Amino acid sequence: MALKSSKKTATNTYDVEILLDKAAFDAEVQKVYRRNVGKLNVPGFRRGKAPKSVVEKMYGKSVFYDEALDAMLPAAYEEAITEAKLDVVSRPEFELISVEDEGVLLKATVIVKPTVKVSEYKGLAATRPEVTVTEEEITRDIDAVRSRNARVLTVDDRPAEDGDDVVIDFKGFRDGVPFEGGEAEKQPLKLGSNSFIPGFESQIVGHSKGESFEIKVTFPEEYGEPTLAGQDATFQITLHEIKKTELPELDDEFVKDVSEFDTVDAYKESVRAKIEERMNASADAEVEKQLIDKLIENMTGEVPDVMIENEIDRYVSDYDYRLRSQGASIDLYYQYTGSTPETLRASFKAEAERQVKSRLALERVAKTEKIKAGKKEIEEEYKKIASGYTVDIDYVKKNIPEEGISEDIVIRKAIQVLKDNAVITTGTPASEEKTEESAT
Repeated sequence: MALKSSKKTATNTYDVEILLDKAAFDAEVQKVYRRNVGKLNVPGFRRGKAPKSVVEKMYGKSVFYDEALDAMLPAAYEEAITEAKLDVVSRPEFELISVEDEGVLLKATVIVKPTVKVSEYKGLAATRPEVTVTEEEITRDIDAVRSRNARVLTVDDRPAEDGDDVVIDFKGFRDGVPFEGGEAEKQPLKLGSNSFIPGFESQIVGHSKGESFEIKVTFPEEYGEPTLAGQDATFQITLHEIKKTELPELDDEFVKDVSEFDTVDAYKESVRAKIEERMNASADAEVEKQLIDKLIENMTGEVPDVMIENEIDRYVSDYDYRLRSQGASIDLYYQYTGSTPETLRASFKAEAERQVKSRLALERVAKTEKIKAGKKEIEEEYKKIASGYTVDIDYVKKNIPEEGISEDIVIRKAIQVLKDNAVITTGTPASEEKTEESAT
């Protein structure tokens, strides 16, 4: 038996005493001795020939303990935690108490998931945003499709205009001296995009292909390079290319090319329906957010900091993965943004805390409502994941434990309980009203 005792020592903190069998420990120590004796220099003995008792006398009786414990402790710890029925959320802090004839006694200090209470979860109020699709929104979506199908034409018969795509050489001077980073050749630029410093792009407008000219600008006071911030500069420009984007006409022929519809009117109605579907999904998400925020307000219980830090770890890991999938890395992110691991973690803290608290509160709702995940529901969830990632379902089952799938299903059911019992009105959510007030 690995578990000797389990004692609560503080809020959400337990000391778990683990007793290892002495004979098994001695056998593991003997294995460690055999693996390492050849690496030790013991006077009077050839390398690898020094008896264990001599090595222990020279280096201390505990010389092989750490490695032996590393081999035995993981399984013993898991067995003890399972027997103690503790839901641990932290890495254990181990302390070797004693090595006696009756066994090896260790103490593991752990933090467990808190027991929280929720005062109310039925009858929570939420405001669902009104869903109204405007002609401007339909036009914006259609124009996006037109832009993706636009033609890019070379312009030779007129000067550059706002909205044109140009290719330029530029070289910057401050007080007649070139400055570092102020030079480029064959640089593409969309006029009016405001991707360059204020006044740069507007002074290219009106010049023609093949023309060389100068423009004068002033760097913003808050410019990233301190030596240029607020300074006047001159740029020598050579304009190599001018191109314009020509959108296709919105007519029946265009509609047939980009959709399954035959007329502009039918296409517009389909766009309206998609926008409405999108807005409804967004409105439903807003209702869910409001209900969960209310649920968190009604929750009491001390949430261990380690749970929030663990969630932040997950956020940082996900962010790093997304950066790498785009060919970047988190180190490059720090370099180019001037951020640090500390500031990145701080930016995730509020959302991580909300996520942890919402999960705890929803688990309490699920427990109160006796919500379970059925075998059929779990199987359907596995099928959905396999289909979404186009992988074999057995691969999904191998890599995602059934327990995790079950927990997610239970949480979704708990959220549905909130929705089914909520008082939902239609209008402008309070959060949006505050945003509008701050804007004015």
